[in-house]
This record gives sequence, structure tokens and C-alpha cells, in this order.
Amino acid sequence: MTDGKKKICILGCTGSIGRQTLDVIRKSGAYAVTGLAAGRDAAALEAQAREFGPARVFLWDEEAARDLKARLRDMAPPPEVLCGPEGMRELIQAEPADIFAISISGMIALRPVLQAIETGARIALSNKESIVTAGHIMIDAVKRCGAQLIPVDSEHSAVFQCLEGEDRASVRQLIITASGGPFRGRTRGQLEAVRPEQALRHPNWSMGAKITVDSATLANKGLEVMEAHHLFGVDYDRIRVAVHPQSVIHSMVEFTDGAVKAQLGVPDMRLPIEYALGYPRRGALITQPLDVWHMPDLHFEEPDTETFPALALAYEAGRTGGTLPTVFNAADELAVARFLHGELRFLQIADFIASAMAKHRLIPDPSLDDILETERWVRQL
Repeated sequence: MTDGKKKICILGCTGSIGRQTLDVIRKSGAYAVTGLAAGRDAAALEAQAREFGPARVFLWDEEAARDLKARLRDMAPPPEVLCGPEGMRELIQAEPADIFAISISGMIALRPVLQAIETGARIALSNKESIVTAGHIMIDAVKRCGAQLIPVDSEHSAVFQCLEGEDRASVRQLIITASGGPFRGRTRGQLEAVRPEQALRHPNWSMGAKITVDSATLANKGLEVMEAHHLFGVDYDRIRVAVHPQSVIHSMVEFTDGAVKAQLGVPDMRLPIEYALGYPRRGALITQPLDVWHMPDLHFEEPDTETFPALALAYEAGRTGGTLPTVFNAADELAVARFLHGELRFLQIADFIASAMAKHRLIPDPSLDDILETERWVRQL
């Protein structure tokens, strides 16, 4: 029973953002969870299913799904357990949700995102890869289906909030902030021997391994620049990155009259999650508020793209467009995985991306199949 609550389906429920989304739901009491989807973590999904009582749950692996179905048999009623691509489609289409919170990591989210958009629901999106690689397809689908796309990334949530009530024609530039990661101020020589456990020590945010390493290389900020281009319709020459190590200002918008609006808050992903779910209404306080009377001094720096070239490569991919953003994204995903497994050095991540971009034969206006084939091409490298 939903009892008048908004129905929400969470894709990627056992990851970092998915768990924080459920924490927001737990504290709010304003939402009924109708569907939960995970990749492989059957134990975590079982615990979530028992707590939130969704009608359907999803695991990618068929054998794990069969095991989960047996373990949930004692629930009254037990949720339907789905698996595989058709199971994902059924989860999305079976019972219309008011909100799809999508925090699946990687390109595997692309088809589910488009399927969720087709329902006309609100999409609370924290998956970068789908909009970076297929932003033109996604934005067209949002308009065609009457869906609502609200970003969950703290930087894009900040821009979204700063643009509320503003004429988009009055925007001079977007200023996307970056913490600088754990290696801000280091030289290339100092980064030669960086180990994975060092790259995973983000100074401010609690995130998954992939995004934490991307933050250390500034590849994550490059992905966010491409994401901002599609979300807000601003060209790349009017999207700038400012390194802001305190992570208090999450992004800014400068207008044609010189006024600058900024969104401030503590570095807690539950804040933009709650905003995306409840928009246009704001929810109750769920974390410690920002103490402006004891706030640290705020500093801003230009990004060091010589030491961290992934950001410059992302601008190149974005400006070129076509299938090059897909190459950037897929190569970064592979390089980070290899770095975490000890097969690449930290500085080789950007080299790997640059090599893939240089070898690629561009498709200027790609279809969905072109994008997926380009990703396969990168993996075959």
C-alpha cells in the first residue's frame, strides 16, 4: 500500500548513492518504495526488501536472483524477483512510479534511463555516463515524453537551484566547483608512485571507488562539464571549473549583469538527493546544517590541467561531440578499473584516455546503437 505517498523505484539501490537515497526515504516517510534494483549484492538487497517491502526487486545475475527469491519466500507477500535485461524493463514498466532514482554506475544504465524516461516520470539522475554519452538522445526523449530530469550530482543540483526563477538567456557562465581531490597541489613527479588506497582517500566526500578515483584525476569534473552542457544547454566556452578545496560552495552561476548566485551546504549527498525527490518543495533537515559563523575561509584556484590532463581531454571530447564523449567515458572506466587492480599507474589513466581518443574514428551524430558499439570498440582496445 502506498497510502498516498509518492511511488519511487530505485535503480542501483545497494551502491553509495542508492543507500543514501534509502536513508532520505527512511527519514522522510513521504515515499513508498515500489521497486529496487541491484547488480550483485543479494544480501544487501534482501535486507532492503524486508525493510521497505517493494512489489518487485531486481538482480542482474539469474542464479543470484533465484537464490534471492527463495530467501524472500517468507515475506507476505513476497516481492517478484526479476533479472536480466527483460527483467529490468519489466521492473520499470510494470507499475508506473512517480520517481525513478537512478544511481547505477556505468554505461549499463543507459537503456534503463531511457526506459524510465519513456514512462514520463521524474528522473532523479546520478548516473553521469548516460547523459555524457547520449545527452542529445536523452534530452529529446525527456521533451517528447513529458518526463522531468533533475540532477542529483551536488554540482548540477547547485546549478539547477541557482537557475530557479531565472531567464536562461541571462546566464553568462556556469562555474562548476571541484575539491581538487586528495592530490591537489602535487606535481607529476609526486604522483608517479600513487597507490589505489591513496587515491581512494577523498578529503571531503564519501563516494564509490570509481568516482573517488575520477575525482583524484579530475576526470570526474570533466564528465560533469559534459553533463552540465546537456542538462542546461550551455556551450563549453561558458562552463568553467574552479578548484574549491573546502567543498562548501557546490557550484555557481554568473549572470550577464555580473551577479553571481552560489549554492552552499555541507558536503553530504543526501541534500541533493532530498532536493531531487521533493522538488519543488524542500524537505526537513536530515544532516548538520552549515555553520556559517565557524566556516573555514573559502579558496578558489584554477585547475592544474598539466598535472591532471583528464579535464582538458574531457573538454576536447565535449567540444568535438559525436561519439568522442563515449570514448572518453569508456576509456576512463576501463583505466580506473585497471588502476584499482594494479595494472596501470595513476598517471597512465589520462594517457589511456588520450590514446583511445586519438585512435577513434568519429561518428558525428550517433544513434543509441552507435554509442553502444563505440563503447564495445573501446573495450576491445
